[in-house]
Amino acid sequence: MFSDVAPRYDLLNRLLSLNVDRSWRAKAIERLGWEARPDGVYLDACAGTLDLARALAWRPGFRGRVVATDFALPMLRLGKGKLIREPVHTAAADTLELPMADGTFDGALVGFGVRNLADLPTGLIELARILKPGARLVVLDFATPRPRLMRALYLFYFRRVLSVVGRLVYNHPTAYTYLPESVMSFPDPESLTRAFQAAGLRDVGYHLLTGGIAAVSWGTK
Repeated sequence: MFSDVAPRYDLLNRLLSLNVDRSWRAKAIERLGWEARPDGVYLDACAGTLDLARALAWRPGFRGRVVATDFALPMLRLGKGKLIREPVHTAAADTLELPMADGTFDGALVGFGVRNLADLPTGLIELARILKPGARLVVLDFATPRPRLMRALYLFYFRRVLSVVGRLVYNHPTAYTYLPESVMSFPDPESLTRAFQAAGLRDVGYHLLTGGIAAVSWGTK
């Protein structure tokens, strides 16, 4: 499915999020704490078309490298086409079984990806495994707003508008039906931070974005 939608993935993301996804990525990077190790090596898992990896590489003062992994090769190929001189390196990899040694990275990011893992606890354990002691994992993903009116509008948009627009743009039978279904079944931020703790991370926390329609969650190895 992700390979099929890759050619128009960025276009529809910008359209459906009204371009707010850029500011969400910036908030996630702010929580990474890369400034403590500006020349470090950082992982962007489930990297898609590399928007998050590139956003980190562009940060003023960043002198390190970003390794971007995904199991959908068409996504990575499209992302590589955006690179100019950014220190971003791509690798085809499954986040449930990353081909990196323990304690490789100075930090890790996942943008809109852990929701798609077949086994979330295993994925979080694997992401914790590849971190150095003191390094931070930051996850950006959708959430479901709590205020009643906001929640109703959000669910209407996700279940009705998004799926219709997605089918029109992609002509794909399941891609944007899958999205609202995956969001509805994804743990809320409190539950996700508990899953971080179960994976061996400490100092966990989260921050809601744009009225609670997205959240940044974090934990330290």
